[in-house]
Amino acid sequence: MIDFNKIVNKLLKKWWKIIFKDDIFEIIDPEKKCEYQNYLDKTIYKLKASWVIISLKSWVYIIPDKEDTKLNEVDLLEKYYIKLLKKYITYYVWSEYLVSWNKALEIHLKDYSVANKVYVINRSLDKKIKIGDYELVFKTVTTTENWKKLNLFSKLYKFIDTKTIDSVDLKVANLELALLQSALVSDNYEWVDVSLLTKTIKKYSKYLKKEIFEELARFKFVMSFNRLKEISKTIDKNLYEVFLEIIKKNWGLFIGEGLRRI
Repeated sequence: MIDFNKIVNKLLKKWWKIIFKDDIFEIIDPEKKCEYQNYLDKTIYKLKASWVIISLKSWVYIIPDKEDTKLNEVDLLEKYYIKLLKKYITYYVWSEYLVSWNKALEIHLKDYSVANKVYVINRSLDKKIKIGDYELVFKTVTTTENWKKLNLFSKLYKFIDTKTIDSVDLKVANLELALLQSALVSDNYEWVDVSLLTKTIKKYSKYLKKEIFEELARFKFVMSFNRLKEISKTIDKNLYEVFLEIIKKNWGLFIGEGLRRI
């Protein structure tokens, strides 16, 4: 069995600062045999006591530098938030995902701060993970056609941008898709963030692509287009006309519903 010093050396060589319990288990025994579970728990206790690792939450650890040892849990989470986000995404869905809804819009706006909730669209996993007071939500997206439920992941996956944040690459919904998603109520207990939509439209209205919106319209973002139409009315008349034209073309006139649940 690998001794403690070798475990420490292997951990300190890892360039990725976030590790899971499974990563430590893999160093001890790549096959992760049950008989080594007790040794794993004792090793983690010793690693924490020696400040080789710092616990961020249950089964999640940071390999700290000197400054990290001075930070509390809240500041540690803020410092390593993007890396932790990518670590969870890779662990559960590998490379087939897109960060969506409000966090995608915030990333386009260069806001990389900790979000109360982050949605990650993927092919098959529906799961919620608590990280302190925050939540990471893995979500599948479906639609119904001819009475059959269809998974939309492969169709939405083409509408992605890759953003590099602190040397971490994240796949996020492109600006047009992120706007449409953020104009939807993502949870029964949440409201649409009109200020975020307004800020995005004010900043990027001249760069939003009509052809992409037209492609996305086939996925039935009816309420989203109507909300964006209402918001853009006093910001960019041309964009307002784009949304109005798409609504008329796909669903007929849909006036007066734009601000419902806002």
